[in-house]
Formats: sequence, structure tokens, C-alpha cells
Amino acid sequence: MPYWLSIVITVLAIYIAISIALYYLQDYMLFKPEKLPADFQFDYENQETKEYNLETRDGAIINGLRFFPKGESKGVVLYLKGNSKSIKGWGKFAVDFTRHGYNVLMVDYRGFGKSTGRRSQKAIKRDLQLVYNKLKEQTTEDRIILYGRSLGSGFAAKLASMNHPKMLVLDAPYYSLTKVTARYAPFMPLSLLMKYPLPTYKWLKYVQCPIHIIHGTHDKLIPYKTSVKLSQVNPKLTKLHTVIGGGHKNLNNFESYHRMLDDILNKAPKTIDLETTSINVIHSSKPTKKKA
Repeated sequence: MPYWLSIVITVLAIYIAISIALYYLQDYMLFKPEKLPADFQFDYENQETKEYNLETRDGAIINGLRFFPKGESKGVVLYLKGNSKSIKGWGKFAVDFTRHGYNVLMVDYRGFGKSTGRRSQKAIKRDLQLVYNKLKEQTTEDRIILYGRSLGSGFAAKLASMNHPKMLVLDAPYYSLTKVTARYAPFMPLSLLMKYPLPTYKWLKYVQCPIHIIHGTHDKLIPYKTSVKLSQVNPKLTKLHTVIGGGHKNLNNFESYHRMLDDILNKAPKTIDLETTSINVIHSSKPTKKKA
């Protein structure tokens, strides 16, 4: 066998081995779950909560926690969290919505917290639709806000595309999970390997409610330009909110983030009479010729 051919075969074998490893190990690389014992008691200072366990058609249990505001509720925020830990820690962010008068429902994906079942993109989408259906039994869709954080942004976009919530809020979203992983493995056939492609951009095309995208300019994991690109998918319904200096995990540490939430949750969008604006004025680049 020629030397060059043995090198090609060796490189090809290594490439195939890495591809197989990526396929089977991606669950461990993408998801960082925190598991909780079945008897774990959730406890948050000055927060009223209620725990739920929802059984799916394949026998899995989806564990959720509902946070209640003080006074009359304006609606409910279905908060879809990121890829790490459990609602035990994520529950600390519920105050950002209960303080505005909203109920907050957080659920753990399969294998996170107290939730059980074999995880897959299809199963998670089905679980979340089941959760959404349960919410519709308790309130009307015009009182449901979908909030997707990082990993949860793709699932939130999918839910919004299949239903009619009041609005969709995406926090540090990705264009697709395939695009995110491609930054770290640019030479791998990720379109074939990814079990969780989560094409947020495809689902946003079919969303019919207002879309708010929040992103920090210093996000090292999912670049800010991702949200700029996403905001162009369904531009008539989308507003991009920029947190100057914000990273991927610290937007809640910026006052501007909380001001943005206040605007999104509490201020009704104004109707603009475009006929009274300069929308149809064309700024000519040609110099005006002087009359002789």
C-alpha cells in the first residue's frame, strides 16, 4: 500500500471516529443537568410557589414550579431555561417577572431536576407543548408570554410558531444550535450529526405574535450578531434590545436589562401613523445641478 494512501486512510478513520464520538456524546456536551431527589423541597425567600408533576404519554414526569405575584395576576410567563442545572437555581430569576404582576412557570427538561424520561429534541418539544396546553386550560393565550433563555430560546420559538401567545421573548438566542457548535468543530458534518439542531431561525418565520430579542454585546458564547441576524427573519414583529457590555450569563446584572423588561412587559406598543412620517422620503445621493 502506498504511503500516501495509508495516511489518507488513517486520517479518514480518525475523522469517522471523531464524528461517531460527537454523535453519541453530544448529550453530555450540550446538557449539564443538576438532578434533584424526589423529596427535595423548593424554598425561595418572599416567593409563593406551587410544585407540579406532569406525566407524559410515554410515562416520563415533567417537574415544574409556579411562582405567584403579590396581588392580581396580569398573566403567566412560561420561562424556558438554559442548558445547565435545574429550576432550583433558575427559580431565582422568577422575581424579575412576579414583581411586574406575572405568574411564572418554570419546568425542568427531561433528566434535569426531578424530571424523568429519555431526552430527545422531539420529546422535549412534545413535553413543552403539553405544558402549554395545560396553561391554556387555566388561562387564555393572550395572557401567556413565552420567555426562552439561551438553549430555551429555540424551544420557545418553536412553541410560539405552533401557538398564539401574547408575545415571545428570546434572551441570548442562537440562530440554530448547529451554527453554535460549528464554531468549535468547523470541519465536522454537523448538519448530519446534530441530534438537537434547534433551528430557531426557521421557527421564527411562523411566529405571529410580537417578538422581543434581548442580547448582550459582549456575549462570547453566542455572539450579538446572531440576534441581529435573527431580528431580520420576521422584522415586522421583531424588536431587538441591546444590553451594552452584557455577556452570556450576566444580563440580569445590568440595570438596562431590567428597564427593557419593564418596557416589554408593561408598556403597550404604540400605533404609528406612517403617513405622518418620513418613511417614503428617499435621500438622494446625486448632487443637485445648478441652474445656468
